[in-house]
Amino acid sequence: MHTDGFLRAGYSLFGTMLLSSLLFSPEAIAGATMAKIRDTQTVTVAYRETTAPFSYLDADKKPIGFTIDLCSKIIEGIRQELKLPQLKVAYMAVTPSTRINAIASGQADLECGTTTNNAERRKQVAFTVPHFFAGVRMAVRTDSGIKNWANLRGKEVVTTKGTTTVKLLNDRNKVRVLALNLVDGTDHAESFSMLEKGQVAAFVMDDVILYGLRANMMHPEEFAIVGDPLSVEPYAIMLTKDDAEFKAAVDRQMANMQNDGDFRKIYSKWFMSPIPPRGKSMNMPMGYLLRDAILYPTDKIND
Repeated sequence: MHTDGFLRAGYSLFGTMLLSSLLFSPEAIAGATMAKIRDTQTVTVAYRETTAPFSYLDADKKPIGFTIDLCSKIIEGIRQELKLPQLKVAYMAVTPSTRINAIASGQADLECGTTTNNAERRKQVAFTVPHFFAGVRMAVRTDSGIKNWANLRGKEVVTTKGTTTVKLLNDRNKVRVLALNLVDGTDHAESFSMLEKGQVAAFVMDDVILYGLRANMMHPEEFAIVGDPLSVEPYAIMLTKDDAEFKAAVDRQMANMQNDGDFRKIYSKWFMSPIPPRGKSMNMPMGYLLRDAILYPTDKIND
């Protein structure tokens, strides 16, 4: 994928101006979510339990991570906008298979994990400004000899059920681009465990998730992240569809973070510093797509 083409499509001046008019206009269309938050003084956050460093559980079983921190800032901004003395957060654990329904059904107000914004999902939910761009690659055992996709022909490969990677691999299998045997893991922890136990030759997933899982292994040096990226995945926080007032509030808070420097500080905390549970750093500098994107915050992406 050519960088210039991606940026022209995803971050056009028209798109930026259009989003800005939505973010900062006080005449947003009234919606049910803000009224519910005002009445209950509670925001329900759907989170993932095993997607470090974005959303996972600490030793006390409390949700932590990069996206959890972003959502906390968004919620604090909404609290101030609504002029509430306090705003409680209720957490709801979800999986790749249940996360979209949790938002679409109204069980949760925000989904703070690692969900890719794409056209198919936008039929059911809305997304705010992206907070990360990942590339689909694979984790393998260091001694496997696997370096790229051609080395996987005919081998057992796992990816996590309910993720966009499943469709990506199935589409390539149909036209014999990869010719591999695909199995599903219930969640990322199970998928990586299958690789660790030698049940599969590779675990295919967004590279940052693989880096996070590897960093928390007892022997991370036994695993390598390899392969040319198969696609670019823009992660964004999910929220309810067709509620312009709530979306404008969430978009506004995310844009503020990306403009005032808080976003970079939170990124550095989770990607460039030691993190729980093992106190290891991913040492993953911000990629060029994200660096460019936060200069002009917009929810418009190139599908």
